[in-house]
Amino acid sequence: MKIPATMRAVRKLMPGAGLQLVSVPVPTPGPRDVLIRVRAAGICGTDYHIYTWDAWSQQRIKPALTIGHEFVGEIVVCGSEVHTLEPGMRVSAEGHVTCGICKFCRTGRGHICRAVKGLGVDCDGCFAEYVVVPEHNVWRVPSEVPDRHAAVYDPLGNAMHTAMAASLSLRTVLIMGAGAIGLFAVAIVKVAGAALVIVVEPNQYKRTLAAEVGADVVLDPASDDVLARVSDLTDGYGPDVILEMSGNPKAMQQAFRLLGNGGEICLLGIPAGGVQVDWAEDIMFKGITIHGITGRRMFETWYYVDEFLLRHGARIDPCITHVLPFEQIEEGFALMRAGTCGKIVLEFPI
Repeated sequence: MKIPATMRAVRKLMPGAGLQLVSVPVPTPGPRDVLIRVRAAGICGTDYHIYTWDAWSQQRIKPALTIGHEFVGEIVVCGSEVHTLEPGMRVSAEGHVTCGICKFCRTGRGHICRAVKGLGVDCDGCFAEYVVVPEHNVWRVPSEVPDRHAAVYDPLGNAMHTAMAASLSLRTVLIMGAGAIGLFAVAIVKVAGAALVIVVEPNQYKRTLAAEVGADVVLDPASDDVLARVSDLTDGYGPDVILEMSGNPKAMQQAFRLLGNGGEICLLGIPAGGVQVDWAEDIMFKGITIHGITGRRMFETWYYVDEFLLRHGARIDPCITHVLPFEQIEEGFALMRAGTCGKIVLEFPI
């Protein structure tokens, strides 16, 4: 196909709130890169942080930048040294571009590479008609997986990595926070055989989604006595596993208090600052295990996501509440600000 000289892209052109839809040159792939025509892309919480220009964005983002890191598309050009891919392949991509040569990369732990660069954060991302990605990061998508699912491999992978860090089968699992990744986690832990899934979420819209995805019990921290209800549901022992997806400091403190002796807590939600925890009473004397979660295991998690979507993909349909044309990205951010959405997927002209 003929590649145009320019494309539309959503960019952070200067410091401050907001983003701009502009025309820019189509990027040229390097020898080990591929050029991908984007078909669909998911809006992430990180994108919203950049849109609002919060404290994290002010420290991390260097305009001008095309944002976005969750997508599915079609390869249109391969660099001269690309040997495992070819034009026409339908693909997604791992959004963490690692160095490949550090101790962590060489021991199968590229997700904690100290020199990692984020697509749409440190380099131009996928909220554009075309995006360049290194060959190593590209992931071929099975033909049976629809675009709306393939566009969210990245956040579904976050949920998968968080959930699979703990033992889930026939255990009581509590999920703190029912944002998009928390909702994906509900579906995953149900498939993994959890005996009871409890969700704590303050937003009514998201509590409804959590129940629809399969949560057995959904609690409102503003009106429910969460400590008492969870104690009753677990015969006073507390949950075996907690997946902390909210990043809310009070929720994180409560999670450590709720977790049963010998339990496992998986921490994905990122708090804005420090969180005070009673190390003696809530960690040491309980004998718990803490899993710090970042990104996805490259590429073990991606194989898990493939299998999940091929066998159980319909389970995440309630999580994807809006599919909008690419041009309506501002509407997507408005829905996120109002708290009246799950995962939002943007569709690009094909």
